[in-house]
Amino acid sequence: MSKNQFGSKIGLIAATVGSAVGLGNIWRFPAVTQANGGAAFLLLYIGCVALLGIPVMLAEFSLGRAGQSDAIGAFRRLAPGKAWWLAGALGIFASYIITCFYIVVEGWTLEYLWQSITGDLFAGVGRLEAGGDFAGADAAFLAKMNEYISTPVAPVAFTWLVILLNLGVLVGGVQKGIERLSNVLLPLLFVLLVALCCVTLTLPGAGEGVEWFLRPDFSVITPATVINALGQTFFSLSLGMGILITYSAYYPANTRLTPTATIVALMSLLVALLTGFVIFPSVSSFGLTDHSLAGATLVFQTLPEVFACLPAPQLWSAMFFLLLFVAALTSTVSLLEVTIAFCRERFGLSRFKACLATILPLPLLSMVCSLSFSTLADFKIFGLTIFDFLDTFATNIILPIVSIAVCVFIGWFAPKGLLKRELTNNGTIRSHLSGIVMFIIRYLAPVMIALILIYTFI
Repeated sequence: MSKNQFGSKIGLIAATVGSAVGLGNIWRFPAVTQANGGAAFLLLYIGCVALLGIPVMLAEFSLGRAGQSDAIGAFRRLAPGKAWWLAGALGIFASYIITCFYIVVEGWTLEYLWQSITGDLFAGVGRLEAGGDFAGADAAFLAKMNEYISTPVAPVAFTWLVILLNLGVLVGGVQKGIERLSNVLLPLLFVLLVALCCVTLTLPGAGEGVEWFLRPDFSVITPATVINALGQTFFSLSLGMGILITYSAYYPANTRLTPTATIVALMSLLVALLTGFVIFPSVSSFGLTDHSLAGATLVFQTLPEVFACLPAPQLWSAMFFLLLFVAALTSTVSLLEVTIAFCRERFGLSRFKACLATILPLPLLSMVCSLSFSTLADFKIFGLTIFDFLDTFATNIILPIVSIAVCVFIGWFAPKGLLKRELTNNGTIRSHLSGIVMFIIRYLAPVMIALILIYTFI
């Protein structure tokens, strides 16, 4: 078995799910759901995953396994002499930009995990009572968050620490690094989520939060709600980042792509649902539903208030931030592997040298992103901080462009019959969905993704 292939079916699924299950599911999903009406948005999101997410994922899987290379090399092998490789280059570029700011949040998560273990997170707050006055605690946790991210030294130090952790995993390679990490951390992630659900769903008043999360009010649906559901689908499934193209090149030839994509999508949805069952019953039970549930506020301000109401707040807080850190680590490892594969294929570097070439710029680039909350806070690009600009530019502009390019290439310009051959493993298995998937990839997906791109500008 080649070291550049996953060693088992469980391992390849765990690694691919790990690439998709990150801050997009545990951090971004609850905030977007709250802002878009709850259960109605959830149903739209599930529909988008089934109708568009899985077909586009299959397009990237087919491109990667057929191309047997990095995101650029896959296009070059399947369309030699054509400019399609630029789409792969954009995907690699996007994955690296996302890593630069994503790894900063990963550092915050590690710091909050440490503060939860030591108890410093709850210093000066004390035990809260459900239904009580949260104004003081609200201000205290907000001050803790703002003080931490606006301090130049500590966030940079924790960011550099997680960079070293990522390097340690990636140097191990596909089987001993990425696959081994995923086999351990993905089950841990689900165990932590289920444990937290068991606590939050038994809280008094939790039913109100569950009802809001599961009972749809279709009157709240607007065109913006649909667009946001599409955007969450592509972000949470890691589409357009080059990750799935790179990982599918590591798939053995007998891997069945359609079941793999379905399992990955379903497990990603499951994590999002479990996270909702952790958060919405909690904020409902403790009367925190009026809070703004923006991403950073929800994780680093609102949830510590919930934990402060529970017995053993340090335990529950540590469990949650460990969960968040596990999700972030599996994602950053996947993001960095895209560039490592590119360095190995394009420049013939050894695994170790490719890891160093990929990692060495990160301490400086991530430091700039981190300092955009402190010493560089006044430096703006189009009115945005460096952190927010990179986030918006990569996720709202580059990812949709890459996804459209992949769909158009597979649908119209790839070697004839490529998608069907990949979905049927060269005719050795049956695939009743190949025609439907091709229709979606050719006609429906590019139009819907283009709407995300247009909506970004208007």
